[in-house]
Amino acid sequence: MFEPKVKLDKALYEKIKMYASIAGYSSPAEFVHHALEKEIKQFEGADSEEEIRKKLKGLGYIS
Repeated sequence: MFEPKVKLDKALYEKIKMYASIAGYSSPAEFVHHALEKEIKQFEGADSEEEIRKKLKGLGYIS
């Protein structure tokens, strides 16, 4: 399986490790995978790129 690499700053990674452990995830990678899937689901079903942009803007990800 392809394993992409993502760089995170150390402080963020330490938070991920802590919360993953508290929440019962088997690893920080599993926690991140679940969190990203959850975020992506917010955009699934969008009919257009413009609709996705509106959702991102509403969530504060873009201005």
